[in-house]
Amino acid sequence: MQKYQCVCGYIYDPELGDPDSGIAPGTAFENLPDDWTCPICGVGKDMFSPID
Repeated sequence: MQKYQCVCGYIYDPELGDPDSGIAPGTAFENLPDDWTCPICGVGKDMFSPID
């Protein structure tokens, strides 16, 4: 699954999810809730870019 990086440097790894925000491991970035925000800086999904 594709990883995504926030403008602040945080990397969302779908294999890990975001347990602190209730996002289960295995959740693709595209399937995150629309109101999910970066756990570090608080910006929305639109501020993330796919990375290799």
